[in-house]
Amino acid sequence: MSEAQAARQPRIDRLLNLIERVGNKLPEPFLLFGLLFLVVAVLSTAIAWFGVAVTIPGDDAATPVRGAFTGAGLEFLFTGMAENFIGFPPLETVVTIMLAVGLAERTGMLTALIRATIGGAPRWVLPYALGLVGVSASVMADSSMIILPPLAALVFKAAGRHPVAGLLGGFAAAGAGYSTSIVVTSLDALFAGISNEVAATLPNPGTMVNPISNYYFNAVSAVLLGLLAGLLIDRLIEPRMWRTGVPSAVADPEQEPSVAVALDPAERRGLVRAGAAFLVALALVLLLALWPGSPLQNSEGAFLPESPLLDSVTTLIFLGFAVPAIVYGALAGTVQRAADVPRLMALAVRELAGFLVLAFMLGQFIALFNWTNLGSLVAVSGADLLRSLQLDGYPAFLGFMVLASVLNLFIISGSSLWTLMASVFVPMFVLVGFEPGFAQAVFRVGDSATQIMTPLNPYMIILLGYLRRYEPNAGIGTLVARMMPFVVPFWLLWALIMTVFYAADLPLGPGMGIHIGR
Repeated sequence: MSEAQAARQPRIDRLLNLIERVGNKLPEPFLLFGLLFLVVAVLSTAIAWFGVAVTIPGDDAATPVRGAFTGAGLEFLFTGMAENFIGFPPLETVVTIMLAVGLAERTGMLTALIRATIGGAPRWVLPYALGLVGVSASVMADSSMIILPPLAALVFKAAGRHPVAGLLGGFAAAGAGYSTSIVVTSLDALFAGISNEVAATLPNPGTMVNPISNYYFNAVSAVLLGLLAGLLIDRLIEPRMWRTGVPSAVADPEQEPSVAVALDPAERRGLVRAGAAFLVALALVLLLALWPGSPLQNSEGAFLPESPLLDSVTTLIFLGFAVPAIVYGALAGTVQRAADVPRLMALAVRELAGFLVLAFMLGQFIALFNWTNLGSLVAVSGADLLRSLQLDGYPAFLGFMVLASVLNLFIISGSSLWTLMASVFVPMFVLVGFEPGFAQAVFRVGDSATQIMTPLNPYMIILLGYLRRYEPNAGIGTLVARMMPFVVPFWLLWALIMTVFYAADLPLGPGMGIHIGR
């Protein structure tokens, strides 16, 4: 690109191109996490040598920082390598779901479904529909960041829009809006349980938090953030894809099925029967779940706050894709014998080879980071710093949001981060007259937006694999630059929504106010 052409670029393009160039000078993800592994190993050893320990509120004893290059650390490194890899949290979810999604794609069911449903939808609606669906997709838990992006790319391509915009927009909406949803999710129950556990130790614990205590705040946030995501995809992300010449087709056309032709009779019959199979499977699951004494219920015969049913999201998604896909393939002719099912699944696993290699190194890094207790040290030290500033009222909430956003770059799990932060901030806010449910709602603002721009998010590695279908040379810098336009607007709008609720003293959900006793 000439200097004259570069000067004519929009300012936002020049800024994001700079971020992309700088970011792509980082090593390849495998080597990057290998270097980070060494940094954590050396740093933890140095800190442990000085006998540093962190006191987590609620624990009776201090938790010491453990060094990697100590006797216990070397034992952990040598004996835990295989377990760290196999136990890497996203691995079981990604591989299991991709077996079923890959089967649905290779039988032709996903492509046919998109072709059957996309024809009557106006093109301009797609980004906003994707934003609204993506922000509420956390009902599928982490699976939303695996399933939604490639499906969104196919939908955009079918409508004549840029598939990479759908790919990136689907991931950004699902990831940056993960802590909210227009429907109640298992995350709401999990957060409520953590909040109550901490509040119960206080003399005046305020109102007990339940899964719908933040529902009003969540519903408003989900709608507005979903519309914002659609606006960013439509007016910023997609135009930039066309301006900068990002390919709108994969390098190998065989990796992406055509979505331009009408359905033939066999495909229509296949979709009808696949839909019927899905409904039958759903009815059977509901029957099993609702049956008195069902093994999918918890000990109280319910599903919230925890139950085997809520722990079965991966299994339910697998069945939701695999059962209709097999029926569709049998009727459409893409599955002609039983052996075709594992063969098509094997093709899906083959595409995961790059992710499996990266998961090995990422699993070692995350396991070491957790084992050394550096995450706890960073979280509690950040909370102590914020408390030492002696902020009160709105400045304290704003500082809490910022701290959660910074820590979210390192501790991706929302439940883990809230466990650490709730133990400090729920008592801190309750003592000055604010409900535990309000502290929980404030945490949601800072919990999600920044996780879509950190390489420590394992689902970004999966997204990078999807993106490299279109841009083989894409790197971590490419992803960070493409996600940046979502992070800041999401954070600012979400903080503004919280500000309105706080200033107007609006209820956050049924029975949950902001101030204790009001």
